[in-house]
Amino acid sequence: MSRPKVGVLAVYYDSNKHLEELDFFKKLCTQGEKRGLEVMIFTPDDVSSQRKMINGLFYDTEKQKWERRWSSFPEIIYDRGRYQKSDRFERLKQFRVRYRNIPFLNYPMPHKWGMFEQLVKSAAIRKYLPVTVKYNQASDIPKFLRRFDLVYMKPSDGTGGRGIIRIERVGEDEYLVQGRDRQRRILTPFRAKRSEIAGRLTNWKLSGQYLIQQGIPITLKDGRVHDYRLLIQKNGQGKWEVTGCAGRIGPERSITSNLHGGGSAVPMEKLLQLRSKDKERTAQVKASMEQLAFDVAHHCEKQFRPLCEIALDIAVDPNGGVWLLEMNPKPAREVFQRIKETETYEKAIVRPLEYAEWMLKQRAKAKTAKLASLRR
Repeated sequence: MSRPKVGVLAVYYDSNKHLEELDFFKKLCTQGEKRGLEVMIFTPDDVSSQRKMINGLFYDTEKQKWERRWSSFPEIIYDRGRYQKSDRFERLKQFRVRYRNIPFLNYPMPHKWGMFEQLVKSAAIRKYLPVTVKYNQASDIPKFLRRFDLVYMKPSDGTGGRGIIRIERVGEDEYLVQGRDRQRRILTPFRAKRSEIAGRLTNWKLSGQYLIQQGIPITLKDGRVHDYRLLIQKNGQGKWEVTGCAGRIGPERSITSNLHGGGSAVPMEKLLQLRSKDKERTAQVKASMEQLAFDVAHHCEKQFRPLCEIALDIAVDPNGGVWLLEMNPKPAREVFQRIKETETYEKAIVRPLEYAEWMLKQRAKAKTAKLASLRR
């Protein structure tokens, strides 16, 4: 009897057919085999619509190596195709439309501005959102700085801390401007008057649409910034469950805490205690984080199509206020490996497979029920 096949949809990040998450994919294949599932990694470029076959990647756990072979289409798809500006990503979008009859564990969500517009509709979530507007013209920057002493500018399509700018008031009419370029390189900071900032930023060759956002004070005593990465996933019963939460601390001179940008991971409890020794306040912060995660997950599924996991990047201000900075529907989970929370890390890998099994069982039940009704 053939094993149920789970397809992991990816996109090559260059013309040499390199895949970004091979280590994660290997773990998915290994865990899938333990559960009686066949896990296949593929991109739209591996699909032959004429043959109705896919030249997919399979990991042989005995030989401990990858093998490519032609295979039938999967029964269900786990979409890990991350956004990039390329023809390859356009083909990924076309694949989703053409093969929409195959069930997906998760579906695309909009970029930062579209996401903000949807989240702000929820009264439960709105109170956790920093004030955010679209950047349209140079006058928007001084106008926003009159409202807030700390401001962030973010590319609407950016990920991993790329292209982010931080502007902080340090004097009567003096602002410190820091940032990272699109390759995550730290840019040389400068000081300027409020009216001078927009003109100075043109030297940084910023491209694409930007958002301006109220800054949340997340600087620790040693001058480094920090935040929290919370992962919420569907479990084997099709229910949302918080898998784990970890802290992240940025490197010196960095305005972001992203691990790919040089940040370090620390246990959530340890980082919370750096800001407050009050156990009751810490418990309230953790409860607020979890409630926010459930509210976001349920709201997003109402606004969009079903999802299987969401990562929330959360800030906690000095007063214990919880703020939603970003959300990622295709998150990495290495942060739990970094803090040696092995059980949480393994759970984060297995849960999409557990949810896939549950979905396949539900579809089988529905098919059986439909056949039974036709015989009556």
